[in-house]
Parts: sequence; structure tokens; C-alpha cells
Amino acid sequence: MDLNITPKQKQFIDAEASEVLFGGAAGGGKSFAQLIDALLFALKYPGSTQLILRRTYKELERSLIRVALEIYPRQVFRYNSSKHVGSFENGSIIDFSYCDKENDVYQYQSAEYDVIRFDELTHFTEPMYVYLISRVRGTNGYPKQIKSSTNPGGVGHSWVKSRFIDVGPPNSEHDGKIFIPAMVQDNVFLMESDPGYVKRLEKLSEKDKQALLYGNWDIFDGQYFTEWNRKVHVMSPFEIPKHWRRYFVMDYGLDMLAGYWIALDTYGRAYVYREVYQSGLIISEAAKRIRQLTDEKIYANIAPPDLWNRRQDTGKSAAQIFAENGVPLVAAKNDRVQGWYNLKEWLHPCKDEQGEEIAPLRIFSNCLNLIRTLPSVAMDSKNPNDVAREPHELTHAPDAIRYFVAGRPTPAVAIAQYDEDAPGYDTQLNDIFNYGG
Repeated sequence: MDLNITPKQKQFIDAEASEVLFGGAAGGGKSFAQLIDALLFALKYPGSTQLILRRTYKELERSLIRVALEIYPRQVFRYNSSKHVGSFENGSIIDFSYCDKENDVYQYQSAEYDVIRFDELTHFTEPMYVYLISRVRGTNGYPKQIKSSTNPGGVGHSWVKSRFIDVGPPNSEHDGKIFIPAMVQDNVFLMESDPGYVKRLEKLSEKDKQALLYGNWDIFDGQYFTEWNRKVHVMSPFEIPKHWRRYFVMDYGLDMLAGYWIALDTYGRAYVYREVYQSGLIISEAAKRIRQLTDEKIYANIAPPDLWNRRQDTGKSAAQIFAENGVPLVAAKNDRVQGWYNLKEWLHPCKDEQGEEIAPLRIFSNCLNLIRTLPSVAMDSKNPNDVAREPHELTHAPDAIRYFVAGRPTPAVAIAQYDEDAPGYDTQLNDIFNYGG
């Protein structure tokens, strides 16, 4: 049997992670990859069982079932339209089914599958997905996987993004999960047969175009930081020059310590280069954790002003306890709206000296929680100039960065202006590298 597939489709078929997501732009060949993968699995593992899901039967009949009947060899495959079951001569089975309401998952309560395949995963809710994971089981020794395909958007956009996109870079496995991005340009067969498809996508609304043409997971209705562009704001880590000025900034509560180390270059551009994101730490433990992660001179440790409120039980403020544990703090301004306005300016793209598009604030790719939450916060429904305070888990990291920009951080001194042959050069270097933190 001759099959023409793209390199990305092959990557999806070959993926061995427990949970695989093939997603991104429309026209990337995701549904076709699912069907080919299901066919190859059924033929390779006799008597295997698979489940292919959409929200409704109608969606299946108009897409996957129709294509399966076109491409699956009739000499080995039969489809029972009344039972929605595809069977193979070697005893393998594919159930084509639905899950429209959350209670629908219980129709699979006693079922066992080797592979469950969600087509358009963002159309499903997280409870549906999590429950159905439990149906992937069996003692036949065959591989057990959940393999999904989708575009950005839909009722499940946020949880799918959190589960697959925000956990780390694409095309590599993270805790048993892998995200394989797909662009319409990857589908060479579609580009050849329908070259006008891209032009039709370009005529969509900006939001739909970002999702369906560019596969952008970082845009949604009501998004506060519409300036966010992962390609502009996220970058690979590099060694920070010693003369750059460094700050530590945090949002602290028992529910979460969100702390960030930020360096400013001589142009005043900021680079968020390290993250601590940990819950359940009392103040002394939080201070100890900060000290453990700090191996450089810090110009200032910036924190929200409410940490200076005295506590009734001890008579001390949180700021005082942090100082006693080796982390002296500087209070930031807490004007929320002005702070968010300032942060939007820091995120606004601009051109560097070489004409490349950058932003005044960029983030190293290892700061996963900041990258996850900053583009995810929404406008406050009662005050669109403010960021919504719920879900609260999304606000810790953005609040920390807001305190940083509110402090009007000053850039590093350009080391080139110092003369190595001048008297007192060593003293000048000491002034640069020892920031007194």
C-alpha cells in the first residue's frame, strides 16, 4: 500500500509519547494523519482496539468516516454504518464515536482501548479528556496512547494550551506529552492542489487568521496583552554579561512565590532569565529558596508594598522577616492600571540596531510559568483597563513583572566607556559589578 504523507505527519505517526497532540493551523493534514496512523496501528497489531472521537456523530460522518471510506483498502476493512464500527480482517476494530456532553463519557465506562484519538481536541472539555484517559488499558502488550489533533480556539483552548503548549518547547517530550505543531505550508499536497487556500485564510478576522493560518495559541477574545508574540518575546537563554544590572522581583503569598531575575543591558532592554514558582513556602523558606537560586550581585529586590504591612501575630512585616533572612526588599508602586499600561509598553515590539523585531522586555524560554500566564490573563469585565484577578493562579507571575516595570529600573553602564589604562580602573569595575544587593 503506497501512502503519501508529509514529514510532520510522519512525526505524528512515529511519536511514542503517552499523549500526543498534532495541532496548529488549518490545513496541516492533521485529520488525515490520524486516519493513516489508525490504519497502520490496526494492521500492525491484530485484534487491537481504537476509539476515534468527535463531539457529534455528524461531525464524524462529514469528515473522518467519509475520508476513511475513501482511503482504507476495502479488501481488509469493513464499516458498519449502524454501529459506527470499522473492522479489519485481522480482528482489529476502530470505534467511531462521540462525546457531546460530559455525562457521555460514561458510555465508555467498561471499555478498553489501545489508542484513543481525539479529533479537534479543543472542542472537548478537560473532564472529558481526563476521564477517557482511564479507558486506555489492556493486557495485550500493545502500545497504549492518546493521540489528538486540533486547531487553536474552542471551548477547550485554555486547558489544551496548558497541558501541551505551555509545558515546554514543541517537538520534544515533556512528562509523557509532546506537541507537534502543524502549519498549512507543511502540507505540500494541499499547497499543490489548492494554492488559493492560504489566500482565503488571510481574509479571515485577525483572531481567526492568527489561529487558523498561523496556529497561534496565544490569542483569544478578551486578552489583555494583545502585544504578546511568542516569537518576539521568548528567546533562548544566553550568558548574561557581568556588567549588566540585575534585579530580583517577586509576588509573594503562601499560595505562591513567583520570583524573577531580570537583567538590563546598556540600552535599557530587560531580559527575564530565571524563575522560581513555588507554593506553600513560609517567609523564611521563601527567602532561603531565593538565596539558593541567587549566585550573582543583585541591584535591588523588588516586592509589592503590602509586604510592609505589620502582622498582628508577630508585630513584624513580611518585608522585615525577608530582610532578617537575608533578602532585603525595596517596595514597588502598586498602581494596577498604570502598571499594566507600563508593562504593555515594555512588551510593544520595536526594531533593534540591525532592524530585527524585538521588544524592550524578553523572556528566556526556561521561565515556563511566566510564558504560560502572561499572555493568558484577560481584561477585567468591569474595568477593561485592568487585568482580571481571576483565575488567581494566572496573576502571580504577571504581577511580579508589573512591580518590576513600576520601579523604573535603570540600565547597565556601558563598560566600553571605561579606560583600562586609566588610574582606578579596578575600582571602577568594582562599582559596576557590585551592585550592593
